[in-house]
Amino acid sequence: MRALVGTAVDCTGIKTDVAVIWEGGTIVDVVPRERLGDYDVDEIYGGRGYLVLPGFINSHTHVAMAKFRGIGEDLPTPQWLSEIIWPAECEWTPREIHRWALLGMAEVLSNGSTTINDHYFFAEEIAKVAEKLGVRAFVGQTVMDLVDFPMAAPEEGFRFFKRWNGKNPLVKPTLAPHATNTVSLELMQELGELARERSVLIHVHLAQSREEVLEVKRRYGTTPVRYLEKAGVLGKSLLGVHGVYLEDGDVRRFGRSGATLVHCPVSNVRLEARVPQVMKFETAGANVALGNDSPNPVGLMDMFQEMRIASLVQGITAGPSGPSGARKTFTWATMGGAKALGIRAGLIRSGYLADLILVNGRKPQFLPGENLYSHVVYSTRGSDVEMVFVNGEMVYRNGALPKLGKTLEDLWGEVEGGLSPQSP
Repeated sequence: MRALVGTAVDCTGIKTDVAVIWEGGTIVDVVPRERLGDYDVDEIYGGRGYLVLPGFINSHTHVAMAKFRGIGEDLPTPQWLSEIIWPAECEWTPREIHRWALLGMAEVLSNGSTTINDHYFFAEEIAKVAEKLGVRAFVGQTVMDLVDFPMAAPEEGFRFFKRWNGKNPLVKPTLAPHATNTVSLELMQELGELARERSVLIHVHLAQSREEVLEVKRRYGTTPVRYLEKAGVLGKSLLGVHGVYLEDGDVRRFGRSGATLVHCPVSNVRLEARVPQVMKFETAGANVALGNDSPNPVGLMDMFQEMRIASLVQGITAGPSGPSGARKTFTWATMGGAKALGIRAGLIRSGYLADLILVNGRKPQFLPGENLYSHVVYSTRGSDVEMVFVNGEMVYRNGALPKLGKTLEDLWGEVEGGLSPQSP
C-alpha cells in the first residue's frame, strides 16, 4: 500500500491532516494521519502543508500541437485554422507527431492532469505516447469529409477505433468527428450508429466560431445542436467542445439531452474574445467539464490556469451576482470530466481510482488557508505539483517521468536539439 499525507481536497469537502491510502489502482481509505499505523503502508509521501487533490480530467486536448505554440497569434478561428494550423498540419509525419505529443503530454501531466481526452491526427502515435507515460487517455482520430484533408479520412478513424478498442485499460479510443461544419450529416450518423453499438464516446467541436454556425445553417438549414440531434448523436455519450455561439434555445436542447459541454475558456478568449455562459448550460441539465484545448492558442497546458480563467470570465458574463465560484470550477475540472468520460475518478474516497496529485502548499500564496478552494483555483500553478499518480502508479515526480526514465529537461533537450533555425 501507498499513502499521501496532507489536506485532502475534492469537490465534496476538505479533510485536514489525513492519509489517503491506496492499493493497486484504487483508493482503500481516507483516515486521520495518526491512524496510518493501522495499515500496512510501504511508501508515504507529503506531510504537513501539502494538498492532496484528485488528478484533473483534461477533457479536451490536442497535445501534439505543442509544435505550433506561439504561431498565428491573434487571428480569429477560421483564419487561424485555414491559414496557419491546417497548412502546418499537412506536414505532419508519424515520427514528428510522436515526438511533439510526448512533449505536450508530459507538460499536461506535470501540471496535474491525470486523464486527457485527445482529439487529433495520427491518433495511433498519441495512444502510444500515453502508454509510455502511464497517462489515462481517451484518444480519438480526427475525421472530416467536407474538407480535403487526407490525414482526417473517415476510414482512418474507424481503423484506429477497431485497433485500440479493448487493447489497454488506460488508453481508450473514442470517435472524433472534427466539427459540425466539417463533417457531413451522413458521416455523423454513421459515427452515431457505431457509438451506440459499442457504447463509445463522441468528441466534437461545437459552435466554436460564428462561421461554423453559419455554414451549418447554409448547408442544412438548421443549428449545430439540431444537426447533432438529427444525426442521432446528441445525448449523454456526446462531449461538445466550446459551445460559444449557441443560442438559448439550443443551450436548453443540449442540456436536456444530458450531453457534456467541455469549456475551454483560455482558447475561447484568445481566438474569439468570447466565452459561453456556462452556468446556463448547467442550469439546462448539461454536464460541464474543462479542457486546455491546445498549446496553440492557450500557451500553457495547465488546468490551474484554466480553472482560474473559467471562474473569472464567468463573473463577467453572468454578472457580479452569478459567477461560477472556485468550488464550482474545481468540480468541472474533476468530477465533471470524470462523469463525461464515464470513469470512477474525481473524488478522494474509498473505491475511487487512485489518480491523485500532491501539491506543495508550503508557499506564501497558500496562506492564510481559510478558503482552500480559492487557493487551489486562484493561487496554485502547475509548477506547485510535486507528484502525480495514475492508477496508483507514480508517473511524475519533481520534473522526472519514472515510466519513461527521463526528465522534462531531457525531453526539452531532445526536441530543442532537433529544431532548425527556421522552425516555428
